[in-house]
Amino acid sequence: MQADQEAIERAGDAGEESVARAAVREALLEPGALVRAVGSGRRRGADAPKYQRVELRYVDLKGVRRLQVTEFDERQAHTRNADAGGAGKVVDELLGLPYGNWHVETTSETLRLRYTKKGRSLLHRQAEQHEQETSHDRAKHRLLDPAAPFLVELGISDHLGRVKPSRQAKYKQIEEFCKLLLPALEDAVSAGRIKTGRPLQVVDLGCGSAYLTLAAYHLLTDAGHDVRMTGIDHNPAARKRNTQRVTALGWQDHLEFVDATIADAQLDTPPDVVLALHACDTATDDALARAVGWEAPLILAAPCCHHDIQKQLKSVEPPAPYALLTRYGIVRERFADVLTDSLRAAVLRQVGYRVEVVQFVDSEHTPRNLLLRAARTGAAAGPEVRAEYDTLTAEWQVTPHLATLVLAPDREAVL
Repeated sequence: MQADQEAIERAGDAGEESVARAAVREALLEPGALVRAVGSGRRRGADAPKYQRVELRYVDLKGVRRLQVTEFDERQAHTRNADAGGAGKVVDELLGLPYGNWHVETTSETLRLRYTKKGRSLLHRQAEQHEQETSHDRAKHRLLDPAAPFLVELGISDHLGRVKPSRQAKYKQIEEFCKLLLPALEDAVSAGRIKTGRPLQVVDLGCGSAYLTLAAYHLLTDAGHDVRMTGIDHNPAARKRNTQRVTALGWQDHLEFVDATIADAQLDTPPDVVLALHACDTATDDALARAVGWEAPLILAAPCCHHDIQKQLKSVEPPAPYALLTRYGIVRERFADVLTDSLRAAVLRQVGYRVEVVQFVDSEHTPRNLLLRAARTGAAAGPEVRAEYDTLTAEWQVTPHLATLVLAPDREAVL
């Protein structure tokens, strides 16, 4: 009887997936209605797709409408176009890949398909109007319009809406960060980790001059989210300056700045998204620890300098045969950077987060170009995760600051 019931449940799950997949397929194959579709994430228990993300839209080439497929790896985008006769085959191939989420916008609705931990498919449909753009020969798409008022207010763009030559690197850094923020948020919403129907709560820890704070607020509100954002930094002068900028932009009702340390900052509502861009040394650990304490569904942190582990490596005997990694100062410094962020990822995995470490901008724009992107799953870490962490810290005789903040001796979250 139990076997029969399991077979019925499997059949039911297969039926649900068939219906959900058919609805998404139908939307993807509507040349006159599809606005944009994004496949991302990975289904639990499946190998990661070759490309991290895929985007689809229709374009007009020499008067013929074609399905344009853009696939993204860590470094670049790969684009191909399919004619009407081959679109169905392309769509079936893409839907057959183990992407965990599909976000599809048409001229009349939005479809969100996600797969649960148990492999079930959940389809949400919402009536929404979107404008279709099929021009192929359009200007290079920039996520952040250089003429956006906040960029002019920050002095990144001039009064004509052009990025100043001396500020190109800063503009690129912010835009590339935002390119990772938006799809990560869409994944979290599609997976149900961030609830809709209420304001999106975002906090930027160690916000400094608030370049990222303002960019994220602009990006997320422009994408249709009702955002409540807080920038936190222990600097009264920065708070005053940032508040003046926000007031000039008319954002003061939904974006505020608080003069406080990361450890002492208090929020009325736990955040959905925690950001930290280039918080120095262990300030990044403080930011990650607060995010863990808040059980934030999504964390994006770009670490800065890594002095803590560097200092520890100076006083330890490296495990054989790795003495060369710490013999020379510059090599020890770079190794400490890699070791620090690897251990941070390992700690986050132990407290219920799925973690990716990616490069968010080319090193020519900033040498501190790694990003920790963590999504809270709440799942307990397997023994192999703890074993890897224990072995690495024991071999190198180091104690990550983040571990002292969020891991107790029994490996349960402290916060």
